Amino acid sequence: MPSVAEGVKIGIQECQHQFRGRRWNCTTINDSLAIFGPVLDKATRESAFVHAIASAGVAFAVTRACAEGSANICGCDTRHKGPPGEGWKWGGCSEDVEFGSMVSREFADARENRPDARSAMNRHNNEAGRMSLNDNMFLKCKCHGLSGSCEVKTCWWSQPDFRVVGDYMKDKYDSASEMVVEKHKESRGWVETLRPKYNYFKPPTERDLVYYESSPNFCDPNPETGSFGTRDRICNLTSHGIDGCDLLCCGRGHNTRTEKRKEKCHCIFHWCCYVSCQECVRVYDVHTCK
Repeated sequence: MPSVAEGVKIGIQECQHQFRGRRWNCTTINDSLAIFGPVLDKATRESAFVHAIASAGVAFAVTRACAEGSANICGCDTRHKGPPGEGWKWGGCSEDVEFGSMVSREFADARENRPDARSAMNRHNNEAGRMSLNDNMFLKCKCHGLSGSCEVKTCWWSQPDFRVVGDYMKDKYDSASEMVVEKHKESRGWVETLRPKYNYFKPPTERDLVYYESSPNFCDPNPETGSFGTRDRICNLTSHGIDGCDLLCCGRGHNTRTEKRKEKCHCIFHWCCYVSCQECVRVYDVHTCK
């Protein structure tokens, strides 16, 4: 459970990094059980991303804990994927991402057993998040030999830095597929499923994010949607993207103030071995939304 909690925390931190310059910046609420507020009540792109990144975070943290030996119910992955290559052999501790994904599946999908569209969407996005880990695994190697030579090289499967997963899932957010809900009757009763809204687009794969409700614009505070608005948010005056003052401020304009910051400057390396620096005061223009 400590690894599961750490994984959720990693996922939230990555969400806030990826959306730091957008109108919705993955804000959390400290005094609420629903840490994102009502934002996740709707089946939007934002909900899809949060479910995916949180599921990936849990799988990542559990997998890393297993490899580090801090969890006694799991360890390294001994199922090597193929024979060793030329100039290297299997060694080290391959991270068991399949075990981490299994724990994430049990944790994140536990409540998604209803026969409705939202459960189907959450299950799909949870799995897409976990698959992003597996898709970005890479072969990590270490050289052995005298004086750093590489006479013998051992390699093992390693998870990527979680920032790689966040960047990957942010691309999936930008290209998420809009779906429509269909109802049909089965022996257990009415069941809701999802199908692509537009037939002329390529249908989503199991690695893509899906949603079926439109997002609010997040320009103004709205307790019903969980929007905090963008007033007083710092914007980038020179950017033409969503983090620019025109788009982030929703056309309301921006204020500019000057801010003095103390920074290290004129640093000199002294032999041997320390660095001395002076302290400089620099003035910056800070732009905030009206």
